[in-house]
Amino acid sequence: MRLGIIGLPQSGKTSLFNALTGGEAPVAAGGYGQDTHVAVVKVPDARLDRLTEMFSPKKTTPAEVHYLDFPGAGFGSRDRSEVAWVGQLRTVDALVIVVRAFTDPSVPNDGPIDPVAALEKVQLDLVVADLAVVERKRTRLESDLKKTKTAERAPIEAEIALFEEFQKSLEEGQPLRAHDLSPDQLRDIRGFQFLTLKPVLVLVNVGEDQLGDRTAIEEGVRAAYSYPMTAVASLCAKLEMELAQLDGEDAATFMADLGLVELAAGSVIRQSYDLTGLISFLTAGEDEVRAWPIVRGEKAPGAAGVIHSDLEKGFIRAEVVAYDD
Repeated sequence: MRLGIIGLPQSGKTSLFNALTGGEAPVAAGGYGQDTHVAVVKVPDARLDRLTEMFSPKKTTPAEVHYLDFPGAGFGSRDRSEVAWVGQLRTVDALVIVVRAFTDPSVPNDGPIDPVAALEKVQLDLVVADLAVVERKRTRLESDLKKTKTAERAPIEAEIALFEEFQKSLEEGQPLRAHDLSPDQLRDIRGFQFLTLKPVLVLVNVGEDQLGDRTAIEEGVRAAYSYPMTAVASLCAKLEMELAQLDGEDAATFMADLGLVELAAGSVIRQSYDLTGLISFLTAGEDEVRAWPIVRGEKAPGAAGVIHSDLEKGFIRAEVVAYDD
């Protein structure tokens, strides 16, 4: 799974990236770093640990999450032309949008601190990027329609109608995931990699002094940004980054003092799995214990195909055991 971390400058994106990955990517002064930071994180899974104890395999392979922390420069600016990394952003499976709620005089902000307004600015940039794609596609379809025989126009006309709906929604500032699209429609437009069709996890970056108000802050953002395939959570990225640098015992002590049940490194993965509909199935043996991410509801042949395409093509049967059994 590939997760793209985006947000306005000074939102705390890179602090979050460091908290999630245990990395030390430089937090750019002024919040206008130009680099995309990339890291791969193993997905924690207690079931995998237990199977490793039982089978003592030669190797254990957890599922992986690829985090991409994109530059804040460009988001919320007056010039919303596509920047160089938008193409890379289209390749991620879900978006993590970081919005600022914390107050810190040493970290300047462009205007009043308002997480909902910041979220709207980021969404506007995503909408504009998708609108450009929709307009180009609609223009091509209308050109194709003129050259098509009357009897063969129906499929093109249906596609034009769909893209007209998309254009109308985007011009109104609405993301494409607000549409109730059929599986066939989703398959047909998959190649466009629309940004506003991707699942979104909104992370409100609060200050340490706001940890007790997290529920109210989340509810305020959730009320203003209620779309399908969207979740809202909160954290203190600076604190999480510091905790990620501690060993397990020290981190647990500080977490208990602060009333934190789970670190962002685990909760973000869990919420992202839920948003994208992913689960992990496990294979176990003396050679390897491994976690394989699949879409929830996938049938056995499709799951076998994740291991190797030949297994799906020649599928006969599989022995499946529930972990609890």
